[in-house]
Amino acid sequence: MSIADRVRVEEVTVLSDDWYTLKKTTFSYLRADGTWQRQSRETYDRGNGATILLYDPARRTVVLVSQFRYPAFVNGHDDLLIEAPAGLLDDAEPEARIRAEVEEETGFRVKAVRKIFDAFMSPGSVTERLHFFVGEYGPGDRVSAGGGEADEGEDIAVQEATIEEALAMIDSGAIRDAKTIMLLQYAALRLFPAG
Repeated sequence: MSIADRVRVEEVTVLSDDWYTLKKTTFSYLRADGTWQRQSRETYDRGNGATILLYDPARRTVVLVSQFRYPAFVNGHDDLLIEAPAGLLDDAEPEARIRAEVEEETGFRVKAVRKIFDAFMSPGSVTERLHFFVGEYGPGDRVSAGGGEADEGEDIAVQEATIEEALAMIDSGAIRDAKTIMLLQYAALRLFPAG
C-alpha cells in the first residue's frame, strides 16, 4: 500500500497567496493500527530549489555568499547569513537553474556540475525539495562581480574561504544555514582529502 492510499484529502483552504502559497489542509490519515485519524496541517509552497558548492580542489577553497534574510533576522540572527548559492527552480530543470543562479550570485561560470542528492529541508511545514550540486571552479572562471538580481531584492556579497576556514565557521556559529552546512560536510568527507 502506498502513502497515497493512506491519505484522504477533505478540504484545502488557501490562507495566503502573496509571496508564495500558504494552505491549510484537513485530511484523514490511515494509521499503522488500521484506524483513520483526522488531521489538519498548514503547508507553505514556495516551489523547489537548487543549491551548489563551488570548490577548487587544488587550492582547497570554496565560494560562499552572504545576504540579508528577513526570517532569520526576526528569529534573532542580527547579521548577514553566510550560504552556498541557491535559488528556486522557477519551472527550469535543476541543473540548468543552478548554473544560471550561481553565475548571478557569484559571477562564476561553472563548466560542470554534479548532483549529489536532494532533500526536504523543513518537511513539517514547507513543501520545497532542494537539489544539491557541487562544481569545480578556478579563478579564471569568474565572468562578472555577481551580487544577485537587485530587482529581486538581492544584495549578495561573495567570499572565498578554504575548506578548513569554512568548517571553522560552522563550529563558531558564523555559518548557520542548513543547506550550506550539509554541503560543507559533504565536501569535507568527499571532495577534500585530509591533508
